[in-house]
Amino acid sequence: MPDYLDFVPTERLRQNLALSPDGRTVAYSSNVDGAFDLWTIPVTGGMPLRLTRLTGQAVWQIAWAPDGKTLVFTADRDGDEQYQLFTIDLDGQNMAEIGSGPGCQRVLADDPFDPAGRHLIYAANDRDETVQDILTRDLREDTERRIIPPDGVIFTPARVSPDGRWLLAAGTRSNTDVAAYLIDLADPAADPVCVTAQHGQGLFLPGPWIPDSSGFYLRTDLWDEFTAIGCYTLHDATLTCTVQDSWDVELVEALGDTLIWTTNEGGRSALHARRGGAPLALPDIPQGVIDTMSLIPDAEGLVLELDSPVRPSEIALLDLAEGFRYLTNARPPAMYVVEPVEPDLVTYASSAGRRVPALLYRPHTPGPHPVLLSIHGGPEAQERPEYAYSGLYQYLLAQGIAVFAPNIAGSTGYGLTHQKLIYRDWGGADLDDLDHAVRHLRATSGFDTGRIALMGGSYGGFAVLSCLARLPYEWAAGVSICGPSNLVTLARACPPTWKAMVAAVLGDPDRDADHLTRRSPLTHADSINAPLFVIQGAKDPRVPQEESDQIVARLRDRGVQVRYDVYSDEGHGFLNRKNEIKAYRDIAQFLVAHLTAGQEQWHV
Repeated sequence: MPDYLDFVPTERLRQNLALSPDGRTVAYSSNVDGAFDLWTIPVTGGMPLRLTRLTGQAVWQIAWAPDGKTLVFTADRDGDEQYQLFTIDLDGQNMAEIGSGPGCQRVLADDPFDPAGRHLIYAANDRDETVQDILTRDLREDTERRIIPPDGVIFTPARVSPDGRWLLAAGTRSNTDVAAYLIDLADPAADPVCVTAQHGQGLFLPGPWIPDSSGFYLRTDLWDEFTAIGCYTLHDATLTCTVQDSWDVELVEALGDTLIWTTNEGGRSALHARRGGAPLALPDIPQGVIDTMSLIPDAEGLVLELDSPVRPSEIALLDLAEGFRYLTNARPPAMYVVEPVEPDLVTYASSAGRRVPALLYRPHTPGPHPVLLSIHGGPEAQERPEYAYSGLYQYLLAQGIAVFAPNIAGSTGYGLTHQKLIYRDWGGADLDDLDHAVRHLRATSGFDTGRIALMGGSYGGFAVLSCLARLPYEWAAGVSICGPSNLVTLARACPPTWKAMVAAVLGDPDRDADHLTRRSPLTHADSINAPLFVIQGAKDPRVPQEESDQIVARLRDRGVQVRYDVYSDEGHGFLNRKNEIKAYRDIAQFLVAHLTAGQEQWHV
């Protein structure tokens, strides 16, 4: 029987890539040598080139200078999310920091240069830790212009118009309240203008420009429950619907008269295109999730990052004439010798007549199978058909353990009504959906529902702790990865720029303290009896270590079996490849020991 290590991808990629201006080279972030460094690979295929050898840092965002001679990237240290800006030559030489200063969150624009390459555009909370300003840095004069957002708005710069006149920015109040702003780069005294204000609150995410700078595309929920593509025209300030579907539009790119986009169809990515307003036929691609994509300069193909349940996230080329091919290969040894499992898309009944979508992975071996109930983070996120947790799902399936991964209340991808059910109701409708998930498993043949374990990270860790504490089942075990246990202390400790968003989505730690306390797993910790495995990053800026410390101390005082692993050099999740592999291998062993009959029981 293969070991978990046989299922681990040879590398993990960050969900970003940058295509050179000439379309010949892709830059990306990979942890193949241990940490997330900056790499490039030719679009024609060949050996990748490593540009950075960082110590204790991880590359996040990447962009090419318009002349194609240098790259700009952001990197943080040990997952602290305090990003610095760097520039580097294509041979890995002359790496230098841009705009050094106090630690803060520096975020590159989607397209961070003006066409001439003179100005670099990014956001930072260096002036006020609770406010994310936009800065346009003159690289020749070493000066900066600062654009301050309205109160309660988090600015994220998007793209500069092709003529260099305008900058698009997203102004965020919550994940479902994002406005589009226009900033005049030619007038240093001009204030940002919210061009979507007349349409009220909603989602208006800026996208690519029309080639003549007369307008831009955006993603919006203005016309329906689902995100569509709109086109905003500058001269008459009109917003018209360009693409509308019964699923969310996720990615949008445009070049010349070619428009290409993806829709999230039950979690899977579907790729669509138009040229000159007419549908454009595209070659087939493997089933999975497209995390990011970029059109090559002649619009005769695109580079994309694709993740699927049976193959880890990879960089690939879709050539309109020659079809699809991978540029990287991260497949682990087990994927060459075992038959991987594709999930079934299912739904089950919950309260108030709602149907909850879920992914169900059934082992190829005969049942009844023990089950891992896996809960995604977010909560405004989605369980999708991907190579999850560095191969953990496929390893468990090979051990005869089924995986059930629901998209409970608060999940994205199924309309705004479903997504907003979580707002200021953590541990409410979502927990009810998890209760009904167990009822569904009990009513479905092929499962040993006397052996159900739980696993989740971040919000998913909170949901795991809530299930253990508040649902009346004999759980086999639980795994919480950086999971909040006390919603009051979580809200008070959130990153400074998140405070308004946290108040809208979770609740205000002062005004809503009683409600948040009632919904906190820590309040109900005396009901937790199942063996628990807690993993935490010591430098986590989103869910501080105190959240795990509190629940572990309470349970250990009662004699509950708890393993607690703290990673001193990690933040919210894993950046160090060695740490990631160790953590998921430990989780795999823990779950197999508690879910598989005949195994020696796990001990602290």
